[in-house]
Amino acid sequence: MTDIAFTSDSRVVVVGLGYVGLPLAVAMAKKFDVIGFDISEERIKELNSGFDRTEEIDRARLEASSITLTTDPDVIKEASVYIVTVPTPVNEDNSPDLRPVEASCELLGPLLTKGAIVVFESTVYPGVTEELCGPILEEKSGLVCGKDFFLGYSPERINPGDKEHTVDKIIKVIAGQNDDVTDVLAALYGAVTTGGTFAAASIRAAEAAKVIENAQRDINIAFINEITMIFQKLGISVYDVLEAAGTKWNFLNFTPGLVGGHCIGVDPFYLAERARQINHDPRIILAGRAINDSMADFIAERVCAQLSGQGKILVLGLTFKENCPDLRNTKVTDLIQGLRRRGFTVDVHDAAADPVEAKKFYNIDLVPSLDDLEDHSYAAVMGVVAHDAYKSLTGTDMERLLEVGGLIADVKAMWRGQGKPQHLRKWQL
Repeated sequence: MTDIAFTSDSRVVVVGLGYVGLPLAVAMAKKFDVIGFDISEERIKELNSGFDRTEEIDRARLEASSITLTTDPDVIKEASVYIVTVPTPVNEDNSPDLRPVEASCELLGPLLTKGAIVVFESTVYPGVTEELCGPILEEKSGLVCGKDFFLGYSPERINPGDKEHTVDKIIKVIAGQNDDVTDVLAALYGAVTTGGTFAAASIRAAEAAKVIENAQRDINIAFINEITMIFQKLGISVYDVLEAAGTKWNFLNFTPGLVGGHCIGVDPFYLAERARQINHDPRIILAGRAINDSMADFIAERVCAQLSGQGKILVLGLTFKENCPDLRNTKVTDLIQGLRRRGFTVDVHDAAADPVEAKKFYNIDLVPSLDDLEDHSYAAVMGVVAHDAYKSLTGTDMERLLEVGGLIADVKAMWRGQGKPQHLRKWQL
């Protein structure tokens, strides 16, 4: 029997309190003694005041939780389980940026005691947990990995803004360094999710399973985006095509659009990097990424081609997905740049985004309210992110915002079945 220091009374530390870590920590605090750790003092201050800017946990749940929140490493010493949920972004050249994971290992190493388990939820390529994290933890702790402390992996699966597939309902894939560790992870995660757990064959298999989940979606969307480009040049709306094709029982339901966010737009590069390390050319993976990354400029070109001269365009939506404040890796910024390169002035409104974050990360000043915009001032209004607030906009709303002969550009088919005033034009992908 492996000497693991874990019981139902054991302390669990969740490292990183973003879109993934906070919901996990709150869920686990219902069953265990949980400390949530984050390096951001601002984040901890907000959470202690009952405010979660990600909107994943409402004030009532946050204030009712028994979780302890801290930025002090001394407070998280000698825990039985550490769960690392830090981001894994890419660098400017799209190579994996593993510095947040490495920094977490350097932080946790000196805090480990014998019998501790370190579980990683961050999306990585196969091998990172055992080949990168394990040695750093060993060096910083002075302990032996696999003997004095142990590794585990349980990939995150929740989607920002998704209130149906939450961490307490989904199947959690788990993998431990040995069978005893896997059993502990099954008990730990099994206590907080009604979906149960699935024990992967190995840590590397669990890492690989996570990275292909998002790569598969990326490739499927890339196919839809490519046929969208083809059909646009043929004068056919892809939504008309998808509506017809969707009547077949085994047709896959994907729609076109801008592929951003912290997962689908990033994770395929992790798999591609690992493929190159073993001298394999990841052609389909990178082709899909290239198509999806080109979609913003394609849309900008199609819209601008229908507008004469220069003018103002109102872009509705900045977040990477609908009804969610998450601005990470949004590709709407690429669209905005494409419109500006073609000589247009662009105003941006978003019904969900934090204006402070929009300014901080993208230097974009969001329009505070659609009601305050000058009448008939835009050559085009573009529906880019399908927030519920935009779906309810009517032809009358468009008539007020647009010039005579102005263009309603419906990127997400939000207003597909809706009529338009006679003196306006309408376009959709």
